[in-house]
Amino acid sequence: MEVKVKVFRFDPEQDKKPHYESYTIEAEPTDRVLDMLEFIKGTFDGTLSFRRSCAHGICGSDGMRINGRNYLACKALLKDLHATHITIEPLMGMRVIKDLIVDMEPFFDNYRRVLPYFVNDDDPPAQERLQSPEQRERFDDTTKCILCACCTTSCPSFWANEKYVGPAAIVNAHRFIFDSRDQAGAERLQILNDQFGVYRCHTIFNCTIVCPREIEITQAIGEVKRAIATGSLE
Repeated sequence: MEVKVKVFRFDPEQDKKPHYESYTIEAEPTDRVLDMLEFIKGTFDGTLSFRRSCAHGICGSDGMRINGRNYLACKALLKDLHATHITIEPLMGMRVIKDLIVDMEPFFDNYRRVLPYFVNDDDPPAQERLQSPEQRERFDDTTKCILCACCTTSCPSFWANEKYVGPAAIVNAHRFIFDSRDQAGAERLQILNDQFGVYRCHTIFNCTIVCPREIEITQAIGEVKRAIATGSLE
């Protein structure tokens, strides 16, 4: 099938402002957007720049905006887009470095703010810190995050103010706040109980809709809000 692909282009060394370039290619319904980008880069324009690594939905590096919605390019199949005209743009709310590549440093700064690592000052046991299957289930969903930034860059609150910590950071805080083995839950809740913390979420659900790992992000944010309000991790 013939597909028309319109791609956002911007090279700060040459361009005064962004523009779009269009390409017409032959593609199969089962082709991924990443396949089409690779074809365009290899056939039409080797200067086209985008991030990619594993190409199997695990690394999270190829997040981008496709026909107005955030996807991983390696998971977005042409047949699922239900279109033969595809517009590909960088993630919103972040500075464009070149073409589809955005500056991820502010995103990772917010991620680091919430202490996204295990904290336990007790002497380590002889073997391991045990927890029940039920205790593990409490935070299992939020362990799936691959830091692709699709959720954060789909959030109107983040578009309005980049100081907002964002859904991805809250998801990763949730993963440790509700881990029975961790001891820094109260500290993380204090960090998120801030004008640019968890209450900037207005429950719009964009983050949940676009998550390539199908994490119930809005629910997780609600659970963190409730923990702050009640002072309980139950």
